[in-house]
Formats: sequence, C-alpha cells, structure tokens
Amino acid sequence: MIADTPDKLGLIFFPAYDWAISDTHPEREERLLYTHDQLREEGLLDFPGIREHRPMAASPEDVERVHICPPGLGMVAAAPHLISAGGAIKAGLLWAEKKAEKSFALVRPPGHHATLVVHGGRGFCNINNEAIMIERLRRDYGIKKVAIVDTDCHHGDGTQDVYWHDPDTLFISIHQDGRTLYPGSGSYDESGGPRAWGATVNIPLPPETGDEGFLLSTKLIVRPILDEFQPELVVNSAGQDNHFTDPITNMKLTARGYAEMSTLIDPDIAVLEGGYAIQGALPYTNLAIIMAMAGLDWRGVREPAPRGGFPKTSESTLDYVKRLAENIHKRRAAPVPAQSGSVLRDGWWERERRIFSDTHPVTREHARGWPPYINEQRREALRDCPDCQGVLVVETSSGVSKGGRYARLPRGACPACQALAEKVGRGLRVP
Repeated sequence: MIADTPDKLGLIFFPAYDWAISDTHPEREERLLYTHDQLREEGLLDFPGIREHRPMAASPEDVERVHICPPGLGMVAAAPHLISAGGAIKAGLLWAEKKAEKSFALVRPPGHHATLVVHGGRGFCNINNEAIMIERLRRDYGIKKVAIVDTDCHHGDGTQDVYWHDPDTLFISIHQDGRTLYPGSGSYDESGGPRAWGATVNIPLPPETGDEGFLLSTKLIVRPILDEFQPELVVNSAGQDNHFTDPITNMKLTARGYAEMSTLIDPDIAVLEGGYAIQGALPYTNLAIIMAMAGLDWRGVREPAPRGGFPKTSESTLDYVKRLAENIHKRRAAPVPAQSGSVLRDGWWERERRIFSDTHPVTREHARGWPPYINEQRREALRDCPDCQGVLVVETSSGVSKGGRYARLPRGACPACQALAEKVGRGLRVP
C-alpha cells in the first residue's frame, strides 16, 4: 500500500462575506475576493500539491486559552472573527497532522493587534488569530518552541503583548517605524519581559524602505535569530501593507520582494494580516507568497510598475539597517536591564499598561451610551518563580467593563504557582 504524501501547500480561504467595520472601511471583503480570482485565473489551484480547504470555527475555549475578555467573548468576537481564527487553526492542523508541508490561511478579519486582554477592537483586530492557533497546537501536539515573524507594516503589538513573558515564543516584527505609523510602538528596545528577555525582537524601518531594506533586515537580523532559536514551528504573520501601492502606509516593498522575504524566512504556516491595496497589491503579493511557500519559481510574477519604475531603498536606509542589526544583537546578548518594563518588588515583577482600543464590541446595541473609545488600565504582576516561568496576575478595567483580577498559568506551572492561581480565582488578592 502506498502511503499518502502531504500536499506541498494547503490554502485556507475565508473572505468573511458578511462582516465589515463599515461599507467604505479598508478592511472589507474585496481584500480576498480579488486574490481568489487571481489565483484561479493564474491556474495556481490546479497545481499538483496545492489544495484549498475550508476553515473551521474557533471555540470559546480556543479564544480564552489566549485572551482575557472582560466584557464577555460574545461582545468582542462575532462569528466571522471565530471563523477567521478557525481558519488559522485549520492551517495549523494541516501542518501538525502532516497533511501539508506548509499552509497559508487567507482569512479576515486580521488579529495581530489583539492583546492579552480584549475590551474592544484595535486596529481592525478583535482576537489574535495566530496566538489562538499556536496555543491550540501546543495543547494538542505538545509543541513548545515557536517563532512568529510578523511582516505586516504595522507593529504586531497585540502578539507582542500576548507573548511578552513567554521565553518559548520568539516574536519578531518587521514594520514601519512606530513614530510614523499606528500603533506607535515597536521600538528596537522593546525586547521582552524579565523572564523572556530577547524573545521579542523589533525591527522598525524608516518610511520608503523597499525590497533591498527588507531583505537586508531579514538576512542580518531575522534569519540569524531564527537559526539560533531553533523553533519547532515558524509562523509568518503575513501582512502585505508594506507594498508600494498600499493606501494607508508608506513603504515600498514589491510582490517579488515579499516572495524573496518569505523564501528567506521559510515559514511552516502563514496567516494573512493587513494589506489594503485591494487591486494593486493583494492579488500579486498573495500569488508571490503562495508560489514561494509551494516551492514554485516566483520570479515570473509581474505586477504593474509605477511610473518611473519600481522603488529602490536609499543607501542611508541600508546603513541604518546595518547599525540596527548590530544594536539588536548586542541588546539580546546583554543581561536583563531595569528598562525591561517591569520592576521587581517582593518576589514579583510588576508593570502597568495603558492600552487604547478604537472599536466598540461587536454588538452595537450594547455600545449605546458608551464613550467613543476604550482605554484599558492594566496592572501585571509576574511571580519571580525559581521552578517555572511564574504565574501572571492581571488586574484590568476600562470604560466599558469593570474588568477584574485574573491569573494566567504558564505551561508546566509548578504547584506553588498553581496554588496562587487558585487563590486569585477565589477572589483573594495576589500579590
């Protein structure tokens, strides 16, 4: 009997036909409809070893394994959000069950701005698709070391927040400098919590960076750190709003630049994030990435060239990338400094956060009378435990939710941390 061989690439497609923030919002269904049409026109879905799959829906347990949702899950995630996250899970299952060598979840809404605590939507994101998928795979398949490379133009601040204290999750974000673009974060000195120092790596690039700058960053920073970390799973948060035609960003990457960057990163799973040049970029960038992930020759991908030709990266930006690479590698090798964002008090690492959400919960009738925006006040205390990563105690509140006090146990939590988490669950204050 001949054993079944895995496909080269599994594609999960979900355009979320019935969901939109508004009729004219950049995050709308056409983002993926044009892409799907392009893939069919190019005959890519007829290639042996490339197979399209339908998504599943993430369960409440899947979401709550990652997020704390004080208003209630039903108020922060509608069916399209759960199916988008479920599309990411399906991509993960195809890979974990060896039904596909690689997989790409072409789903929306996106998720990388959704933080550990969800009071509302942030940057078009309500729940974190990649994190939900990763934690499902960890539960079901025992995967420990995971690397996430976020190539969206916007800093993946939500994913960074979810994994800030996790040394087993390497998070790398390549993005437009936060001083020039939402969400305003992602400086290279944001390097992870005190027990996960160096597991967060931010690569802020100047506006107008093109293929040469992104590829140099990948070669000098991303690839060496991935090789050092030796992850069991590499996930690409595959945002495509670095493209030179994107209407809400200022970068100059091309479709072929995306394909070459994907080849260098060599992800096992990709999950679509942003990208809002619906006709000018997404059909070409998705096509190029899919071809790269499937091991096909992507050099024949041709997109309409702008007047004057394709953009180039300036020499000053390339020099900046070289200096940035040196600084990042030095910083990761240094001891945990006081500037890690937390202060050690009585055996607990403490930090306070103020997090802004720009979108109300999904059920509009619940939002009547609420303030136009949501500001979360959060206090985190991580036990400086000698036997495990330490229980994390989170106190959170906002203008739309009284919040509360929550305990998050790490994988392999020791008995002492488990006991402390139980005390928090019974309403006792810890620390």
